[in-house]
Amino acid sequence: MNLEEDLVYRLLLAVDIQGYSRLDARGQLAAQHDLAAVLDKAAEAAGLSRSDWSEQVGGDGELALLPAGTAPAVVAGDLVLGFEAALREVNAARDSAGPLDPARGGGRLRVRLALHHGTLTPGPFGPAGDAPVVVQRLLDSTPLRRLLDDPRRDLAVVVSDAMFDDVVRSGFCALPESAFQAVRITAKGAVFRGHLLTRPPEPRVRALRERPVRAAEGDPPVRLADLTLLTGVGGRGDDLN
Repeated sequence: MNLEEDLVYRLLLAVDIQGYSRLDARGQLAAQHDLAAVLDKAAEAAGLSRSDWSEQVGGDGELALLPAGTAPAVVAGDLVLGFEAALREVNAARDSAGPLDPARGGGRLRVRLALHHGTLTPGPFGPAGDAPVVVQRLLDSTPLRRLLDDPRRDLAVVVSDAMFDDVVRSGFCALPESAFQAVRITAKGAVFRGHLLTRPPEPRVRALRERPVRAAEGDPPVRLADLTLLTGVGGRGDDLN
């Protein structure tokens, strides 16, 4: 047993499918495939590659550690925008398939997404440290889940307090701080602070759509679609500031 691993600093992404346990096996498989496609497209739109990520997967989602040197503003902004656009595309395809049994994957794919950055160390069953705990508590929080109480919303996003202060407020992120609402979560006897993405950030989204992102050589520039998140928080949940 080696307990001498060094701490490393990483960006973390945690994602979970809402209502996954209510699906039958066929529906769960369809949801897994669709979520993988959404993550692939979101990463590509942000100029990233999921093949570089270290992933701890579960049936209904994953915890991903992004490689050292990944630009945090890209993750907090471009990746979120790409995720929303890819999820909207997947759900449009699901809608066009007709009124299928939701238990068999015929309903819309609805997802929670949490972002954080901090220190951790590799372990035999996944990363150990404060950062993985923080991102999972944010992902599982009641306020984030309640954003999806609105049936028109398919994506709920939260960033940690550290991610918000260090990245979103920097001005380099495609998502402005005015699009977020602070939230305080109490779980397992500890308090965790984060910021829910609650409003469409029109000024910076328009600028982002005019900026080409990485594409294959010879291909036309890829442009991100408008963010369509709805205004307002779906319930107060835990303790909201």
